[in-house]
Amino acid sequence: MARKPGRMYRNITQRSYTRREYMGGVPGSKIVTFDLGNLKDEFPVEVSLVAKEACQIRHSALESARIAANRLLLEGAGQTGYHLKIRVFPHEVLRENKQATGAGADRVSQGMRLAFGKAVSTAARVRAGQKIFTISINPEKFSLAKKSLISAGYKLPTPIRLVVEKGQGLIST
Repeated sequence: MARKPGRMYRNITQRSYTRREYMGGVPGSKIVTFDLGNLKDEFPVEVSLVAKEACQIRHSALESARIAANRLLLEGAGQTGYHLKIRVFPHEVLRENKQATGAGADRVSQGMRLAFGKAVSTAARVRAGQKIFTISINPEKFSLAKKSLISAGYKLPTPIRLVVEKGQGLIST
């Protein structure tokens, strides 16, 4: 079964739909863990990836962004040299009304207007200006944190910006 493109679910078009106890068969989240790296130490610099526009981010996009950021951080800073935190959770259940496709499908199934659909995925609703990822790191690895957040931002369906939350990183371009 082919997955639909992320642009179909990016925009917030309808009311929030999160009550899992009333629906059967909601697929689980692909996100493995929300906190990575060194969870015990305090780091002097915090950099966050912030969404510029309100959107929905599917759990698969969040997981691929996490992998992209974590890979660079592991190679550059080591297992104990950073703390990566995912700040959003995919509560939103995405529904889809399956339609027959192919030649002659319009005569086979006309479908219904405003059909409810089956749960196919989950997504996180993000407001404009909301933090999605935060990396805590030492100042000498500041450029690595920036690079990893930018590579994670390529996987997300919204324009992003980076914000230094705490401390001052070594400004390098």
